[in-house]
Amino acid sequence: MFDKRFLNIAILGATGHIAKNLIVGLSSKKHYQLFLFARSNERLASFLIENGITEQVHICEYKQFQQAAVYDVIINCIGIGNPQDLIDNPFNVFQITEQYDNMILQYMQMTPDAIYINLSSGAAYGSEFEMPATSDKYLNLKINSLSIKDYYGISKLNMEAKHRSLNNLKIVDLRVFGFFSAYIDLESKFLLTEVIQHIRTGGILHTSSENIKRDYVHPEDFLRLVEFCFDDNIQNDVYDVYSLKPATKFEILDYFAVEHGLKYEIEANSAYDSITGSKTNYYSLNEKALAIGYHPCYTSLQSINSGYQQFRMRNKNENN
Repeated sequence: MFDKRFLNIAILGATGHIAKNLIVGLSSKKHYQLFLFARSNERLASFLIENGITEQVHICEYKQFQQAAVYDVIINCIGIGNPQDLIDNPFNVFQITEQYDNMILQYMQMTPDAIYINLSSGAAYGSEFEMPATSDKYLNLKINSLSIKDYYGISKLNMEAKHRSLNNLKIVDLRVFGFFSAYIDLESKFLLTEVIQHIRTGGILHTSSENIKRDYVHPEDFLRLVEFCFDDNIQNDVYDVYSLKPATKFEILDYFAVEHGLKYEIEANSAYDSITGSKTNYYSLNEKALAIGYHPCYTSLQSINSGYQQFRMRNKNENN
């Protein structure tokens, strides 16, 4: 484990779902100074005020990135947070990814002692997940008939390939498969946001009989993994992010049905179709992160349970 020295940490995409959790977790520790970058500084400032985060944080403009500070760690949380955005403007996934990654890499080449942690995705493995990802999984890509479901994964794979080519720099890609917390954006189109919307409205969620499997890492586990990457001896590499145990769709639906009154029905002609591919078993058995000390403490269902309890607390005034 790294020594708890004082670190300057830049977080890009600071109003994103995962970034908010990192900000809350890292800001609670007195040996970190956070430099936060977001497209909307107003939204970022509101988030910090709502969560009582007033010390050791600096709201910065992207144009100030090179001059704002000397960073020990840069965490890139920029990405397409809502799958619908990928449908509305598919080119954005390439343009945004390249723009900010190149900006960070330019800084890294001038400051080679810095550590760059990039949030990649399990989609880098492709869109075929009949079986979960493993260390020897092959990418299956129909190169002559690319579609929207391929774009996101290709953009992440391209990023990872660039990072591995710079093997003299401390660049770590973390492939996230699933993440849920109290800060989820209900406008995003995911299985859990659909579940929450139906609980709120009292409507019946229609689903297929296909029992897909998903993995949701707990914010505390993810924070620990990120902090393991702060080690001065970290190498240029990529790690899959995983919980203690994935969960099937019906385990998730039954939890919400029993504990929170979700109503759902199985329909033969209904299907949960991800924009980035069907992904029957979207999780990883690649546990290479064990080598840097990562041992998750929470299962996916435990992550969902604690995340939803906190979500209800945050939104209780709205529900009253």
